[in-house]
Amino acid sequence: MSNLKKSNINIEVLTNENNLPEKIKWSAKEGGVEEATAEAMFLALWDKKQNAAMRIDLWNKEFNTDDMKKFMHQTLLTLADSFERATGEKNMSEDLRDYCHHFADKMGILPPLS
Repeated sequence: MSNLKKSNINIEVLTNENNLPEKIKWSAKEGGVEEATAEAMFLALWDKKQNAAMRIDLWNKEFNTDDMKKFMHQTLLTLADSFERATGEKNMSEDLRDYCHHFADKMGILPPLS
């Protein structure tokens, strides 16, 4: 018998008559999350057969441009962290973090200096 453990992450997307997202809810019971709401999501999965990333990018109509800029910036930063953990490529990860700073500067979302 296998020692594999099953975990579920559930995502529920409620759409309007035009099939546009109105509400996004998600649960990950083992992580202590039940029926949490989100305004946007990026989901990326690797398909080894196709040697390609499969993606779902969704956001609701209340998600404004400024929030999208912040969401993209934070997502890029977490990708740099994940890339470094997975590959040990510290220099390339730092390059991506440098780009993230450039992105935040160009988008006008850098936090004020104290």
